[in-house]
Amino acid sequence: MSSKAAPHVVESFLGGVIQLLSDGTVVRADDSVFMPKETFPGVPGVQWMDVVYDAMRGLKVRVYRPPPAAGEGGNNKLTVLVYFHGGGYCIGSYKQVGISDKFVQRVATELPALVLSVQYRLASEHRLPAAVEDGATFLSWLSGQAALGAGAEPWLAESADFSRTFVAGRSAGANLAHHVVVQASSGKIVPDPVRIAGYVLLSAFFGGVERMASESEPPAGVSLTVEQSDQLWRMALPAGATRDHPLVNPFGPESPALEPLALPPVLVVAPEVDVLRDHVLRYAARLQEMGKTVQLAEFKGEQHGFSVLRWGEANEELIRILKRFVHGTK
Repeated sequence: MSSKAAPHVVESFLGGVIQLLSDGTVVRADDSVFMPKETFPGVPGVQWMDVVYDAMRGLKVRVYRPPPAAGEGGNNKLTVLVYFHGGGYCIGSYKQVGISDKFVQRVATELPALVLSVQYRLASEHRLPAAVEDGATFLSWLSGQAALGAGAEPWLAESADFSRTFVAGRSAGANLAHHVVVQASSGKIVPDPVRIAGYVLLSAFFGGVERMASESEPPAGVSLTVEQSDQLWRMALPAGATRDHPLVNPFGPESPALEPLALPPVLVVAPEVDVLRDHVLRYAARLQEMGKTVQLAEFKGEQHGFSVLRWGEANEELIRILKRFVHGTK
């Protein structure tokens, strides 16, 4: 009889939605169980299609196109908004029906914009920097599509104004958006002929070894706890890495300097009821100190990731702020 011990659970997130075993195996349940049950308002007329952007890994992007009536003054060329979903780099999906999906549809219609919801590899099967590499691969693919002109994917060829491309994300997706924009601004990715006109961070998933006040004394009613945030980073980062890793802390000891970079304008959305709130506020303040163009939108009484938790006045206001930012950014 073998004396080898059976693998045991090392990490279990949200009651087993994702489990990491001692032998490295990852076991996943249906993550829809932790999603809000509230139905978001439908968005009639929005079309969508999936396109493979990385054939080797089978990674896709879901392209959302608003109804023709949403076009600006009869011009069928639309702002492009690249969107990375949230989930702590461990859960979530580019095609999550009912929450991210409906939010993205509203963005596509209201701006209006061609919204590209990007799939990326998840941890712990694929630990960071895998997701960031996928974000860079996607931006390179998009650059290739722009260069093809009429030979690009039909909806992109017909509708995309690549000179007005925005990179956005929620939670971990906002973290990913930051890193993709930094790579483009530092020359590690060459997006031309795509021009990144701005970027949008919704409830950014940042952190650090040193606790911020919003972590040490969390507000009541948070949707993401400090313990959950720490656990997601343990499951997503390279083994042994700390929360001062450059992919967690944009101002950590080994993080790339942001001051020399010509970063595009950024819209930073900071909900009040969020243990990561002070990390987000620090990000906006530090960039402002560097002379970057920063718009900070604070949402009193709202939780981390509120844009996809429920629909209400805060969501309507977020759409209005996003619309002003996109149309006011040259």
